[in-house]
Amino acid sequence: MTELILDVQRASEAPAQPTDAQIHTWASAALRGQRDTAELSVRIVDEVESQELNHRYRGKDKPTNVLSFPADLPEDLDLPLLGDLVICAPVVAREAEQQRKETDAHWAHMVVHGTLHLLGFDHIDDAEAEAMERLETELLAGLGIDDPYRPAEIRE
Repeated sequence: MTELILDVQRASEAPAQPTDAQIHTWASAALRGQRDTAELSVRIVDEVESQELNHRYRGKDKPTNVLSFPADLPEDLDLPLLGDLVICAPVVAREAEQQRKETDAHWAHMVVHGTLHLLGFDHIDDAEAEAMERLETELLAGLGIDDPYRPAEIRE
């Protein structure tokens, strides 16, 4: 079992945010079998901060659901730092409503998705995207959460 040291920062007053315990559960699920020990920070933000960070680091001038910032450590440093996730609460809530998902299920997906990015998973090409989506779906199923990629009309 992975030992996860989690720091949750709340820079948003948006409603329907998950508890620290929920975030810990979801991140731990993504880490299982990948790392023995990990330190992770999750910052929950509003759209202004998300847009600023997305513009600065990805060149996209709009808020986004989750940003992943892997720890950039020298190889000779043996520290469990994994990195930081920045999750935009209003975007997650809006997407959950638009996609007709339970808000907590979408939050879980964002935490799992972001954590997998910190572990080195990506979805740049089709093969990577398929592998990452399959892993996300498996991890979420283990948490009792429906396939986040299945169309809403099939989930209902």
